[in-house]
Amino acid sequence: MAGVGESAAWHEPNPLVATRLETVFAACFASRLQTRLEGGAGEPLYQPAQSPGQANVIYYRADYFASALHEIAHWCIAGTERRKLLDFGYWYAPDGRTTAQQYAFEAVECKPQALEWLFARACGSRFKLSADNLDPNSGNIADTSSFRRQVYQQALLWQQALPQPAAEFYQGLCREFGTTTAVEKLSLSLAELA
Repeated sequence: MAGVGESAAWHEPNPLVATRLETVFAACFASRLQTRLEGGAGEPLYQPAQSPGQANVIYYRADYFASALHEIAHWCIAGTERRKLLDFGYWYAPDGRTTAQQYAFEAVECKPQALEWLFARACGSRFKLSADNLDPNSGNIADTSSFRRQVYQQALLWQQALPQPAAEFYQGLCREFGTTTAVEKLSLSLAELA
């Protein structure tokens, strides 16, 4: 159900939308935080500046809109110290994680995915949850019901208080994409994450 000022019909972004995200990100952070968003990468990566005067770069996959939003969400959460580290110092285990590894992944990943969901809503775009762990034997993703609940609960918390860069970016997205709903007024539903 769409909230006040929200469009009831979702639309999928056209191929040029990812560059619009780069424009919004640059307007918010390029000068002040010397960070730019850049598409075309084979894999997403955050590269801190190698020397004074250079920009930090958030690389996102190809021209994928969702990849750009996801990497921006990680950046917004990372904070000043983690932004000094390659890929924010995060670990990554490939598909086929153990149950314990998957739970550890979900405990950390629920925050950026919840933020990505809010960003997608600011753009009028659909969000797709990513558990990011295929079973090596079946090729299927394990049950995500617990993860969906974690992302939903985190999104509700973010609605009460976004990290400052996330709030600034959310407002920039609203201006760029013509949405008007304040983050705290978004009508979120666990069913959207199914």
